[in-house]
Amino acid sequence: MLDQRYRWKNKHLRMHVSVLDGKTSPTILLKNALYLNQTFRQWMRANIWIYEDRIVYVGENLPPKLENCEIIDCTNEILVPGYIEPHAHPYQLYNPHTLAAYASQFGTTTIINDNMSLIMHLKKKEAFSLLKDLRSIPTTMYWWCRFDPQTEILNEEDVFSHSNIKSWLEHDTVLQGGELTGWPKLLDGDDMMLHWIQETKRLNKKIEGHFPGASEKTLAKMILLGADSDHEAMTGEEVYDRLMQGYMVSLRYSSIRPDLPDLLDDMKRLGIQAYDRLMFNTDGSTSTFYEQGITDQMIRIAIEKGVPVIDAYNMATVNIARYYNIDHLHGNIATGRVANINFLSSIEDPTPHSVLAKGKWVKREGQVVEAYHSINWDDYGLKPMELNWNLSIDDLQFSMPFGIKMENSVITKPYSIAIDASCDELSKDHDECFFSLLDRNGKWRINTLLKGFASNLSALASSFSNTGDIILIGKNKRDMLTAFERMKELGGGIVMVEEEEVVCEIPLKLNGNMSNLPIKELMNEEKKLLVELKDRGYSFSDPVYSLLFFSATHLPYIRITQQGMYDVMNKTVLFPSIMR
Repeated sequence: MLDQRYRWKNKHLRMHVSVLDGKTSPTILLKNALYLNQTFRQWMRANIWIYEDRIVYVGENLPPKLENCEIIDCTNEILVPGYIEPHAHPYQLYNPHTLAAYASQFGTTTIINDNMSLIMHLKKKEAFSLLKDLRSIPTTMYWWCRFDPQTEILNEEDVFSHSNIKSWLEHDTVLQGGELTGWPKLLDGDDMMLHWIQETKRLNKKIEGHFPGASEKTLAKMILLGADSDHEAMTGEEVYDRLMQGYMVSLRYSSIRPDLPDLLDDMKRLGIQAYDRLMFNTDGSTSTFYEQGITDQMIRIAIEKGVPVIDAYNMATVNIARYYNIDHLHGNIATGRVANINFLSSIEDPTPHSVLAKGKWVKREGQVVEAYHSINWDDYGLKPMELNWNLSIDDLQFSMPFGIKMENSVITKPYSIAIDASCDELSKDHDECFFSLLDRNGKWRINTLLKGFASNLSALASSFSNTGDIILIGKNKRDMLTAFERMKELGGGIVMVEEEEVVCEIPLKLNGNMSNLPIKELMNEEKKLLVELKDRGYSFSDPVYSLLFFSATHLPYIRITQQGMYDVMNKTVLFPSIMR
């Protein structure tokens, strides 16, 4: 059933028309509202009639029938469309449901989500069942279709098979292919990926790139091969180059790349004054980054940087909807659209005091309205991890000639190991730690040293990783075993241990990758983890992304993957993983 693209059945459409004929009452009437009309690019006054989840009229008239209709005098209100997040990674310890509920409080009522965790860890039937059931929440959820795992996995041909990708691309909630983290393979002649791109275009869907540092020539090549947008501009010049080549440019403000203020300054310096081919994204930030807002925060920054106010709102609403060909449903307040409306106290303050999502109140006068029903995650195969294997001290043997050195939260380089790693405990006089990646099914392992993560960390175990495999980091092997055992008891999570005592833990009950806690509660756990890590020498900004990207081969220079130690630039396995 194409519920997302054709939301209303014939009987619903007839009912909507009957509201205009005075035979049926609207469910909500917003009287005399000052709202953003993006067709005229003006703030205009109108009466807005809503029937259940749809706007059925915007104009001067009032409905002839008002039985059981909620009437709100909006004379002193300012209304804008619900915001759209076009680039969500809804698995950064939180999950798609908790992200949607939290984001709605800041006015983001439509989210376009990465499917990576679903395609990697769930059966197709389970994943599609989850997508279907998420349609019943107030937030509108759309999805991408990944073409590669952005790491080296052992069963890529099964997970990213042609039949699997084709099923995802044809799903009615999927709006785009990508992001193309594997684009170097495409340029090197990967015709299967090119075929998937062609299929995506045939279905009238978009292709999102991932082209950090790409030259003008590379950008042009990727447009020719089918790319439509990119979110990796890190300077104004890179924004300009992408616009020149015809891209839709997604401006980023995220926990690992809070680029937006500098991008807007650069654009002003370069004289970029056209905003129709620009949109905002927060690129799957960690929960603590969202504490002060989500898309609303980006609109606020744009207004403060001198972007025309209407353009600032358009980059979070109608620009995105038009790009994805969903502006008949989203991105503006007009007849026929889904009733996603934010109520503001002032034009310059984009954080809403009240929010309608699909015609339901999710926030009212600053207070949360409980509109997001609970989910039984077991129905979709998202259960606590069950590790039916044991780890021993013999698994923690470290004899690699080189290790991995952290340059920042996510960039890693190789380095020559000069210390004796045959002991059971490393000195705290340096910043090198034991570092292991273990198969979640206990079949293989790879051991090396990690430099720059911490100087005084006894042990950390994490089931949160790019592939869902187990990460162990620490100075003390006994504590590493204790941390592993505690993580195992939790059914997955992040556990820090010192002197055989748990210092900090974040349970991740959903397959070991996601928490089922509301985001506000998760924030407190994440903050504690960061404090404890910083006390032990972690000097970077984002440990959650550090854990996630240790295996991510779309970033330079060396990674620890299921296949083994991997040289990203030369695309070779330097040392294979060892069977246990």
